Amino acid sequence: MTPSSQPALEEVFRGVYLVRDTCNVYVIVSDVPKASGERTAVAVDFGSGLVLDHLAEMGVDRLSHIVMTHHHRDQGQGLPRAVELGIPILVPPTEIDLFASVDEMWSSRQLDNDYNLRQDRFSLLEPVPVSGAVAEYLSTDYSGVALTALPTPGHTIGSVSYVLERDGQTLAFTGDFIYAPGKVWSLAASQWSYSQHEGPAMVVLTALLLVDEKLDLLLPSHGRPMSDPDAALSLLADRMQYLVDSRRWHPWDLKARLRRPFLKITDHLLFNVSALSYSYVLLSETGEALVIDYGYDMTTGMATGTDRAARRPWLGSLPALREEFGVTRISVALPTHYHDDHVAGMPLLRSVEGTEIWTPENIAPILDDPWKYDLPCQWFDPIHSDRVLPLGEPFRWNEYTITPHEQPGHTLFAVAYELEVDGVTVMFTGDQQEGLGVQDERNEILNYQYRNRFRIHDYEASADLYRRVGPGLLAGGHWEPRWVEDGYLDYLRYAGEDLVEIHQALLPLDELDLGADGVLARIVPYRSRVGAGRRLDMSVTVRNPHRESAEARLRPVVPGGWEVLVAPGTVLLAPGEEREVAMSFAVPSVPMRRARVAIDVTIGSLSLGQHSEALVDIE
Repeated sequence: MTPSSQPALEEVFRGVYLVRDTCNVYVIVSDVPKASGERTAVAVDFGSGLVLDHLAEMGVDRLSHIVMTHHHRDQGQGLPRAVELGIPILVPPTEIDLFASVDEMWSSRQLDNDYNLRQDRFSLLEPVPVSGAVAEYLSTDYSGVALTALPTPGHTIGSVSYVLERDGQTLAFTGDFIYAPGKVWSLAASQWSYSQHEGPAMVVLTALLLVDEKLDLLLPSHGRPMSDPDAALSLLADRMQYLVDSRRWHPWDLKARLRRPFLKITDHLLFNVSALSYSYVLLSETGEALVIDYGYDMTTGMATGTDRAARRPWLGSLPALREEFGVTRISVALPTHYHDDHVAGMPLLRSVEGTEIWTPENIAPILDDPWKYDLPCQWFDPIHSDRVLPLGEPFRWNEYTITPHEQPGHTLFAVAYELEVDGVTVMFTGDQQEGLGVQDERNEILNYQYRNRFRIHDYEASADLYRRVGPGLLAGGHWEPRWVEDGYLDYLRYAGEDLVEIHQALLPLDELDLGADGVLARIVPYRSRVGAGRRLDMSVTVRNPHRESAEARLRPVVPGGWEVLVAPGTVLLAPGEEREVAMSFAVPSVPMRRARVAIDVTIGSLSLGQHSEALVDIE
């Protein structure tokens, strides 16, 4: 049947209708009778909104919900019609910004010298209010229609598919993931970066995972329903694997990556080679597991961009963890530091697995309130801790004793975890140092980043910590675990001393203690929201870089229409002293986005000008 000869409305399964529009819109009629007698249904995608004109033909009085598979304009350009009718709209969590605040993408998206090939510009032209994000991996009841949202990255990074159980059959509404057996609607959509192959490789992994779902019917956004899902998906995986390998020097066994992502370090310690960064798994005799770091699981590379829609947390390795190692659940997750590639997947673990997030006391405040701190690589949302761990104090998880040690260096807000497993003392060091080359000829690079609040003596301190604990194995975040040989810990101490010497040679530290990052004053919070016409309380932390006492003169710089209620003024600081000083403002009644507040700083004879800024949204 050619597309032109296909009917505009077709029942493809009992109570499941296909409406042909700018995409296939599926209407799932609820089996649950309403006391009022009305018939409701759920729409998967919305197209131009044509579905609203066909409800009576399906015996439907109204749509109770609309669930979207992805953000592309052909899937939802008619959503303003749904908004007018008050129909709740649920969207994929990774792509929520491309619905609710797509105007920010349009106003900020780089267009000149653009190497970002993602099709984020095939989004809605204007934002639409959404009721929320769908709960991935979980079944949700939409007025009598139970759907499970599965992450299915490929066509877009954040795409989801919806699984429906009806009449003993399992149906999957797959969006534009697959068009026909072995075919996709668009290859261009899966090119997420310039000259790389993250998207096509992810199609292979997703297709194999969908085969595991034992589906009976695939219902795509473009194309005809497919009644042999295993054959259709397997053929797609094979063909896309060929495409991936055609752009590489060596073949990439993606099936092995999916089925065997964990390498065994000892009998009860694994590391996930598919993740960015590596996630370590501690196995308990109870059948439970504890993970150290859990950011981007089962990656095929990183897409261009750092917006939310470019970052995909999911649980791609968990089926292999259960099947190969008999893990019943991941009960606890521990972060070594706050960076997104180490924590982004933890909220999903908590919602799906019931995992508790136990966070050291120097990291918990960062995760709890990311807007407060001017730090790089923070996740988009707060990640609240189920338990806060005191530094230096051992705690128990099942049969293991674990100690979180303060470990500044890569970032000021990091720890190294010490534990003994299978007779080996292991320290999990996060991103503290990078190992280049094979172990026998490996050069350790101290992985310091100035904006992470690196201090020049931090690596001496971490080297002293390692020598004090005496680990047999160091497990880092972006390189293979390293067995500690004779002299290696002494080498790290030497490297830390060498780092101090080069900074002392390059910076005027003998005259002024500017620190490694050169920042002497910071405004807290760095980002904030305040109601129009309300009071805004902030503080500024200032440090004296002189070898003698000095007055710090702090003058706030605010936009027009603001009133300074409490000025920080002048404070006397002892040599090297750091102090926090309060300040408050009355903001105008006009909404503003990212209004700039600065602090003009003079410490003794050192004039720094408008040294530090903060950003304020007035709503």
